[in-house]
Amino acid sequence: MLTVIENVFSKEEIASFRESLDRANWDNGLETAGTIASLVKQNEQLNENSPLARQLGQRVLQRLGNHPLFMSAALPNIIYPPKFNRYHSGGHYGLHVDSAVMAVPGSDRLMRSDLSATLFLCEPEEYEGGELMVEVRFGAQAAKLSAGDLVLYPSSSLHQVLPVTQGARVCCFLWLQSMVRDEENRTVLFDLDQSIQSLTASVGRNSAEVLRLTQVYHNLLRRWADT
Repeated sequence: MLTVIENVFSKEEIASFRESLDRANWDNGLETAGTIASLVKQNEQLNENSPLARQLGQRVLQRLGNHPLFMSAALPNIIYPPKFNRYHSGGHYGLHVDSAVMAVPGSDRLMRSDLSATLFLCEPEEYEGGELMVEVRFGAQAAKLSAGDLVLYPSSSLHQVLPVTQGARVCCFLWLQSMVRDEENRTVLFDLDQSIQSLTASVGRNSAEVLRLTQVYHNLLRRWADT
């Protein structure tokens, strides 16, 4: 399942990101590619150890950590530090699957990649091509979102970025380990939480129905959480 979260950052905030990124020095994406990825990857990445990458990455983490919809959909336990990439002049990333287990930079921890996220930092009309194509249960789904919007999708899925034939596609991307490993269980919890939020807005937080559904939500989370 793909989950789109709109307006994670405002247009003014995105302009600030882009002003810094447009002046940055970009590395060849092959420098961070594994054996298989090196055969299908053609893009540029910001050095993840650069002060700019760390500064912007912290802004992303701070915003996501305070974003109710992201927290509800992802239930994050560990988040891999955000990275930044750029595609242009035919740049693409062929069909691949993300690594199942990753070493968390700056620590001795390993994390399981349950969800991948792409935060778009440019408008769709700024470039031709560049769609993120994710193969899900009912076929491939495309994502080419407005600047400031984010898409969450299962790290276990095959996915690709189609060639960018004009302009440049600039994005932030990250992976996370969720407290709830099973995708279907996460979907149930997300749907239940959104229903609770909607019901709360109409009948109030202290409604008996809201309290009962909240109890169900937390008991399911207690049953399924893997922390």
